[in-house]
Amino acid sequence: MNNKKSMLALIIALISLQGCGGGSNTQDTNSPTNSNNNGDNTSEGNQGSKDNLAFPDLTLNDGLPDLLKDTPDEFEHLAAGESSVNTFNEDAFSQALPAIVDTPSLDAVFKAGDHVFRSNHDGQGPIFNNTTCQGCHIKDGRGVVPKSANEPMISMFLRVGDSKGNVDPVYGEQIQVFGTIDSQKNVLSKHNGAIEEGLAYGEAYTWVEYEEVTGQFADGENYSLRKPIYKVKDLAYGEFNKDVQFSARVSPHVYGSGLLESIPAQSILAYADPDDTNNDGISGKAAYTTHPINNEKMLARFGQKAVTASVLQQISGAYQGDMGVTNTVATGEPCTEAQTACLAQAEKEQNKHHDGVDLNNVDLAQVEFYNRTLAVPNRRGFDTENNLWNDDVLKGRSQFFAANCHSCHVPRYKTGEAKGSLLGDVDLVQVSTDTRTNISALQNLVIYPYTDLLLHDMGGSCKVTRELVSGEACDSGESCYYVQRCEGLADGRPEGDASGTEWKTPALWGLGLVQTVTPKATFLHDGRARTLSEAILWHGGEAESAKQAYLNMDKPARDALLAFLNSL
Repeated sequence: MNNKKSMLALIIALISLQGCGGGSNTQDTNSPTNSNNNGDNTSEGNQGSKDNLAFPDLTLNDGLPDLLKDTPDEFEHLAAGESSVNTFNEDAFSQALPAIVDTPSLDAVFKAGDHVFRSNHDGQGPIFNNTTCQGCHIKDGRGVVPKSANEPMISMFLRVGDSKGNVDPVYGEQIQVFGTIDSQKNVLSKHNGAIEEGLAYGEAYTWVEYEEVTGQFADGENYSLRKPIYKVKDLAYGEFNKDVQFSARVSPHVYGSGLLESIPAQSILAYADPDDTNNDGISGKAAYTTHPINNEKMLARFGQKAVTASVLQQISGAYQGDMGVTNTVATGEPCTEAQTACLAQAEKEQNKHHDGVDLNNVDLAQVEFYNRTLAVPNRRGFDTENNLWNDDVLKGRSQFFAANCHSCHVPRYKTGEAKGSLLGDVDLVQVSTDTRTNISALQNLVIYPYTDLLLHDMGGSCKVTRELVSGEACDSGESCYYVQRCEGLADGRPEGDASGTEWKTPALWGLGLVQTVTPKATFLHDGRARTLSEAILWHGGEAESAKQAYLNMDKPARDALLAFLNSL
């Protein structure tokens, strides 16, 4: 199945089988996690058993009932079914799945993983962006953009490469702003310092400035957006390649990761339509990667451009690239072969006593378990006593569907099998490599993440120049900065299966609590949007029509849409 039409055929076939006595047409509507209930009770009648399949919500034009547009599912306020939590304060993103809390042995592993997630590690560096996982994923939520050019990026960074998708031969795939020089840590970059002095300075200093872009809604209300301009100076290892492109990334939230990993691949692929065969303007594309442990080609669902397939692959790469902490999955130091000063400092690292890497498998597996079992907060705007949604949330939900936002931000899935770690089962002291016990707390749940986990072309283009502080063009030298300006959301840097204009659809659950957890947090992949309204207005490419729909809404409709998004 590679598009919505093929999925439609499967739905019709399943319905036909049910009509021919292939199974009972009776559903248990008392439990949101019943194996035969995907929350699809509609006025059109029962659609049959839908085990482990996500059903396209773009069904009006396909001749099937629209399962979600008119009213929410019965259990939609439970963002992740029985695994949701009712915590809505600054700790909303840091809670374990209830089933984990209720199992003392698993809760102990969760807490151990939380401790490791917050801790520094021996052998860190020689170059890095932050010293802990929690330092980037603040309270398990988003990172923040530095408030001024005088503050280095510590929970965001710039990826680097060229317009053809190649990593930089000197700087690799991301810029690490800090270095380690013997006993000195958090050493910022110095122009040609690593070349002239042979010391492992940070690679370069990066910052962002903003240009205000103004516009008007159809009803005359003004708006203002921040257009980012990324700048790089103090390159410690010499110049970038001539076709360099930068991609800014604010660290995303990590809660709900295990649930997203547990969505069956076929449920995600049901929405893939890379050639837009149904002519709806939405061309979701699946991305694939080879897993570093089992060498299997797998559907990629993590990373801003969908480049990793599992939580384990994502966190092991982050340990190596973001913190300079090697592990059995990502074994090499973040130094490139051209960075002799970095390699020399790496040789001085002590405490490489875990089979030649910085992080042992017990700690790595505990952090993986912690990330996989972080819960998602329930929705707000729902009266549980009377089973009623707030009027503004319902109105905003209708606007969301009318604008076709759900074509990419797919509301509902049912999780399938949640296999144990490829490292093996872990407790507080060891990893059992010969056993892999499924995480049952993640399985067979109806969840509402509002994402298709696919790549979409969001439009735009980028240009990198060399400039002095005055803005005059230059060719080289300490005062000659690299400057990237982009139109739209493009970054100009292909990565994995994603082009320089494509991004993975982010999950929207927890959206309304982002700034409760981290007041300084902003939105979109690079944090340019200060508000959810700004985030919508930056949409383009495949989402251009949805943005135009928002621009043409009157004030009450826009407010209702934002109320709905804040309820997620």
